[in-house]
Amino acid sequence: MSSTTNDVLYAVADFCLIPMGTGEVSVAEYIAKCQLVLEASGLKYKMHGYGTNLEGPWDEVSAAIHSCHQAVHAHGAPRIATDIRIGTRIDRPTEEVGTANEHKVKRVEDILQAWKNHDA
Repeated sequence: MSSTTNDVLYAVADFCLIPMGTGEVSVAEYIAKCQLVLEASGLKYKMHGYGTNLEGPWDEVSAAIHSCHQAVHAHGAPRIATDIRIGTRIDRPTEEVGTANEHKVKRVEDILQAWKNHDA
């Protein structure tokens, strides 16, 4: 097995931060606060309808999620629940792992396109 080039464990996380006890129907402003934190982190991230994908060194990913909690509490949320899934791999160089999500999505899109072209 290959190891990461500098022994830093690269993590791909999907997390869903849920502000609670705000008394509001929409939590969009709270999520926007978290997105500002992620933007400032310099990590690769992408928000989606039910959470955010976040990629980078494990410690930085964890720190960014921690900072999101701090920002959302500071914005007035008395409670936060967060679901986190984290994946790591060491069988490829870090440069390749860093683009893993893009390759996974592209692979599925390529399969779908091939099927559509075959059925046409």
